[in-house]
Amino acid sequence: MYEFHGWFGIAESAEEADAGSLEEGLTELRAIIDHIDWATASATLQVLNGEYFVRADGLVNRRRDEAEELDALIHFIARRFPGSWGLLYERSADMDQPPGPGAFRVRVMARGEVQDRLDPFLSPCRPVIED
Repeated sequence: MYEFHGWFGIAESAEEADAGSLEEGLTELRAIIDHIDWATASATLQVLNGEYFVRADGLVNRRRDEAEELDALIHFIARRFPGSWGLLYERSADMDQPPGPGAFRVRVMARGEVQDRLDPFLSPCRPVIED
C-alpha cells in the first residue's frame, strides 16, 4: 500500500502570497490538478479565507503513477511558488531507505525547497499505530 496525506499553502514569495503573477500561476496549477485522475486518491486546490491551499490524500495498492504525479505536483509548487510551505506524510512497504517500510516519510516544503525528513510522531508504525 502507498498512503499519503498533505497540504501546501501557496505563496509567490515569503513576504507576499501574490507578488504580481499569482493568478497566472494558479491557472497553471489548476490545469495540473485538473489533469490528475486518481481512482483512490485526490488533489484539490482550495481557497480558505483568501489564501490558496493544495490538499493531497490517497491510499493506493502500490506506488505507481500517483507517486510520480504527486512528486511532479510538489516540485511544480515549490518552483512556481517559492514562498509556499507545507507537509506531505507518506508511507509505503516499498519506499526506499530512509525510512523504509513501516515508517512515514515527511516531505517538508519551505521557501521553494523540499526536504525529506523522518517522522517523529507516527513511526515506527509498529508499535506506535499498529499491532
